[in-house]
Amino acid sequence: MRSGKAKTIIPFDTRSTMNNPILQFGTSRFLQAHVDLFVAQATRREPSRALGKITVVQTTASAESRARIDALRANGRYPVRIRGRRHGETVDTTVECDAITEALHANDDWQLLRERVAHDVQTIVSNTADSGYALSANDTADLLEGRRAPRGFAAKLAVLLHDRYRAGGGPITLLPCELVSHNGDTLRDLVTNVAQAWHAGADFIDYLTRRCVWVNSLVDRIVSEAIHPVGAIAEPYALWAIERKAGMTLPCEHADIVVTDDLAHYERLKLLLLNLGHTMLVESWLTHDGAPDLIVLDAMRDASYRDALEAVWQDEVLPVFDALGQHDTARAYLADVRDRFENPFLAHRLADIARNHDEKKERRLRPVIDLAEQLNLRIEQRRLRAALA
Repeated sequence: MRSGKAKTIIPFDTRSTMNNPILQFGTSRFLQAHVDLFVAQATRREPSRALGKITVVQTTASAESRARIDALRANGRYPVRIRGRRHGETVDTTVECDAITEALHANDDWQLLRERVAHDVQTIVSNTADSGYALSANDTADLLEGRRAPRGFAAKLAVLLHDRYRAGGGPITLLPCELVSHNGDTLRDLVTNVAQAWHAGADFIDYLTRRCVWVNSLVDRIVSEAIHPVGAIAEPYALWAIERKAGMTLPCEHADIVVTDDLAHYERLKLLLLNLGHTMLVESWLTHDGAPDLIVLDAMRDASYRDALEAVWQDEVLPVFDALGQHDTARAYLADVRDRFENPFLAHRLADIARNHDEKKERRLRPVIDLAEQLNLRIEQRRLRAALA
């Protein structure tokens, strides 16, 4: 178990005979190597540590997603290759994932999916595309009684949860994994707004906001490549930080899942150490007119890049975590970040990280300067301020 993590036991009803109590929207390689792998590993360790098996749902028209669905239907197993560094040692191993036992397509299997949510599902996980939270003008109230699947994810959930409400279904936990701030609250508000626009009734709105459990969480794992037709290559590091919520039902218990009352703490670590680190490497790359194909690993092996980054971490960022009373936690997380940046199997190009660089600087560098000022720290933060200037 990683340093600084408290083991949290989530009680499961092991008497349940429900079919596939976990429903997952999205077939991405990230989910394959994160949530799905967690459930598979937890089940192997001890069946009672997992809620059950997973039904995955393809929601797009992507040919690659269709190929993954077909492969899962044919076999139900796929490889996850873990490659990178952990605790200073090289890791290269393959794990078989067998947590998915049903694969559906939202358009083709909509009526079956409605039955699943109305009666069987206890937890819904999602990681939709960048436009996954977008609303569609074509999604109208008649979909509550129709047989056509809505286009938007929020509208899909509105219909599915309405079916569950009418069937007298119990509470259900929704665990979005999209990299959206307060993702659970955001998704709840989107679905509620859809239901209100459809005039779905005050009792249903109350069901959405009071009986459904919408959970904020943060996921962190680099899943660098897909294995075709299904499977993934991922780094050893993984984190799923979940904000504690009364009544929530999690897919499994796993060493890389942290249930916390302070999700902002994990968001701050990731933003101000890992994300800031990437952005400062790009700043050096741009300043020095670096090679177009330079990758993070090469930069970490070049003293001109590495020394500048270490100086920022040591002199301008870690003192802020020290002032917050997080000295040991921040340094343990930073040790993981160094391992991740020195992954010999990952060709993470600085040119790719450099996209939207000015916006990323404001989002990743400005908060640590603001925190230092709020904490009345007398540190210069010269390099961070120069980057922003």
